Amino acid sequence: MADEISTLMMKNKNKKVLLRLRNTHTVTGILKDFDIHMNLTLEDTEETADGKTEKVGKILLRGDNILLISLPKEES
Repeated sequence: MADEISTLMMKNKNKKVLLRLRNTHTVTGILKDFDIHMNLTLEDTEETADGKTEKVGKILLRGDNILLISLPKEES
């Protein structure tokens, strides 16, 4: 299972992903890197909370704060 997740994440590097966090915030950004703990590096990141969107730039997001990752649709 871990290999499948790693492969899926590798296929989506440099693509825009949407993340739902434990604190109910939503983050969108370009996936640049990740590790086995699902710590993610994102660029051009925007955080949405309480209906307000704020640009936060490049971030490192700790994996245990992530509830959900939405990857882009695969192109046919």
